Amino acid sequence: MFDYAFMVDGFPFGVKSNIHDIHDIHDIHDLPNLHKHNFVELVFVKSGQARHLFNDGSYEITTNDVYIINQGEAHGYALDKGEKLEIINCMFLPALFPASLLQELQITQSLDFFYVQPFLNNERRFHHRLNLPVQDAMRALNILDGMMTEMHNRHQGYQTFIRLQMIELFILLSRNYSFQEKKTGKKLNNNLMMVQRISGYIERHYDQKITIPMLAGLFAISERQLNRIFKQEIGLSVIEHLHNVRIEKAKYLLRETGEKIINVALSVGYDEPSFFNRLFVRIVGCSPGKYRNNID
Repeated sequence: MFDYAFMVDGFPFGVKSNIHDIHDIHDIHDLPNLHKHNFVELVFVKSGQARHLFNDGSYEITTNDVYIINQGEAHGYALDKGEKLEIINCMFLPALFPASLLQELQITQSLDFFYVQPFLNNERRFHHRLNLPVQDAMRALNILDGMMTEMHNRHQGYQTFIRLQMIELFILLSRNYSFQEKKTGKKLNNNLMMVQRISGYIERHYDQKITIPMLAGLFAISERQLNRIFKQEIGLSVIEHLHNVRIEKAKYLLRETGEKIINVALSVGYDEPSFFNRLFVRIVGCSPGKYRNNID
């Protein structure tokens, strides 16, 4: 269905080092080099500085910056003449982290850089983006180098090594993200943070089977409390929020791909096309086919 050229042996992960050296760019708003991916991309700036173009905005990036590009987000880079930007890209699908592994390791509340930060509004997300202190940047770079070595050699067990290394990296980044948030002096609303974590999980794994008992177990919260805090913080039940996320993803696929509607339904987590069609009409106001036909 989608082009995942970075994948080897069906493993939903790839990593590589890239050097950008675009010259003589004056007006970043006229640049044609923005592109989208159908996978998640984690970027570590190894050296240099540039302007990261993101959807309708841009912001400065520099050495030791780390950020995530979500599926479907448009981005690119602008550099001044003579500048060079060296980055390491991790490309992966959320399926890299199965729920069973997260639950076994009991780490869902230690992955905020993966489940919370990428879904904040742009101002909070990028104006408070992560720039690692030197010691942690070196540690992150060692992890990334280790993953590149594992992908290159592909010795027995390399997939398990990489999954564990990615989890180590995300825990390190989430720890730094938490320190950074505390420096802002804002008192965290624990219920809101829990809702953000679970919402982030849903955003990442919307195409998989998600139930109230599964989420409650994964995030160590009672089912009753789970529904209560969602209603309290966002005015929706967990299932209503899940349906909204899936339908938004379906709208994106209907706009951006030529996939059959039955395949779109499967891609966003619905194995019954008739239920998907009824739900789409209820939320969007028209059928999936009519929605696609009305796109300019």
